[in-house]
Amino acid sequence: MKKLLIANRGEIAIRIMRAARDYGVAAVALYSDADAGSLHAQLAEEAYGLGPGRPAATYLNIEKILEIARRSGADAVHPGYGFLSERAEFAQAVIDAGLIWVGPRPEVITMLGDKVEARRIAEKVGAPLVRGSNGPVASAAEAVAFAREVGLPVAIKAAFGGGGRGLKVAHRLEEVGELFDSAVREATEAFGRGECYVEQFLHKPRHIEAQLLADTHGNIVVLGTRDCSLQRRNQKLVEEAPAPFLTDDQRDRIHHAAREICSTAGYTSAGTVEFLLSQDGVISFLEVNTRLQVEHPVTEVTTGIDIVVEQLRIADGLPLSISETPAPRGHAIEFRINAEDPGRGFLPTPGLVTRFRPPAGPGVRLDSGVESGSEIPAIYDSLMAKLIISGSTREQALARARRALAEFRIEGVASVLPFHQAVTKHPAFIGEESFGVFTNWIETEFGELSSEARVRPVESGLVRSFVEIDGKRHQLGIPAALLANINASEAPAPAATNVKEGVITASVSGTLQKWLVADGDEVAEGEDVAILEAMKMETRIGAPKSGRIVLHAQPGTQVELGAALAEIKP
Repeated sequence: MKKLLIANRGEIAIRIMRAARDYGVAAVALYSDADAGSLHAQLAEEAYGLGPGRPAATYLNIEKILEIARRSGADAVHPGYGFLSERAEFAQAVIDAGLIWVGPRPEVITMLGDKVEARRIAEKVGAPLVRGSNGPVASAAEAVAFAREVGLPVAIKAAFGGGGRGLKVAHRLEEVGELFDSAVREATEAFGRGECYVEQFLHKPRHIEAQLLADTHGNIVVLGTRDCSLQRRNQKLVEEAPAPFLTDDQRDRIHHAAREICSTAGYTSAGTVEFLLSQDGVISFLEVNTRLQVEHPVTEVTTGIDIVVEQLRIADGLPLSISETPAPRGHAIEFRINAEDPGRGFLPTPGLVTRFRPPAGPGVRLDSGVESGSEIPAIYDSLMAKLIISGSTREQALARARRALAEFRIEGVASVLPFHQAVTKHPAFIGEESFGVFTNWIETEFGELSSEARVRPVESGLVRSFVEIDGKRHQLGIPAALLANINASEAPAPAATNVKEGVITASVSGTLQKWLVADGDEVAEGEDVAILEAMKMETRIGAPKSGRIVLHAQPGTQVELGAALAEIKP
């Protein structure tokens, strides 16, 4: 390859861009209108616009992406993670266009992307497994029947999903049907397919995964394990390598199962095999992620292997640069720096980053997609940056993490820094007696943090805009007054001021996905009445009082934080 198109955005686009430069390959970036001022577009040698709209019209638009590849002269495509990274039809379209696809073959993505088929492969090679439904279940009633048969808790999973989207865990029988419907909605939105299956969910499990590389010459090397148990809403917040508090036998079983599953599937490129580990030592295969993982840097730091460069080498037909699992070089912990308020249930907080001052010093690596002045759009996920801390031991890495997190300053949007600062001092995570965290530990045992003060940045007199000339971006400053009335009809619903008692307001900027009640219904105080979607997460809105609900906003409407959605009348 000579020129690599990066079909992604944010910090992962920058990460791949840097690997391409290290590999001696030019890189081409993409950006939507919402990302016109983004750091990844600024840092690219060439950047091409995808136009306006939600992800379906931009970063998920295969035709647009391949047309930009043709215009730019790119001969290879890297999908990053999320978006089209695990879509076999995209991989096939790239290959059919005569381009190099940086990832596993389309048929392998299809095979392992079907979580039911992946379970069959895992069972065939003798990987540890819990009981699951025989393929996707057709309805909420079937999900409830399975839960009655095998017992609770059960996990409802998107058959063609990943990354925590379309994954729900039911601990009570009465919530199985509702969570099944929610998982189907999320899966359809995120992956274009809503099929879901159900399986037993281990009690208070840890999330353990094995990172591997496989080339086109039949070589497969497991690079080691990671622990990703600290999650909220099934989305990882903290990851570390190697996974601590494992026995040698557990580590060997995970390595062996990961290698056998990928060997049987004919896997190539970088991939991750995920497992759950119960508190009594039961291991169960979870899924295979046929892409680069968000948390890959902790493995890079502890092995000295540049996983993205290895992906480029594999795509070019070169053999792996290593032949066996490397011995870990100390310990590394990654903290996802999300624009979320942990004091408000990790609600996303899109907006303008007025100050971004990251830490530095020994053992600190930062993979960032933002800087001071960056805008965090509401239509994408909340990840701003990843802070990776390393040390010769886990104890040293934790000490450095406390120092680095205390130095970190982010203003203009809320961030998860207060959570990270608290968890690095928590006995359950430190593990002085035993490792006490598990996948829903945050929701069930961590406790609460105080809410951060919300900062609303003052708008400047200029509106930034950009023009693109032959892949080069040029910034313009336009007086805001000239644009005051343009597209007013398409503007999001304004935030409410002086909110009256009984008015239901948006708790987050995003899209009003659906009403759970009809106009004029009688509702009870605390009853869920609406679902908002922001930054790839669903947020439920409750009624502030009992009464008759009068709906004001329509489903599909973009709303700002505090916007009036409905009113409760006596």
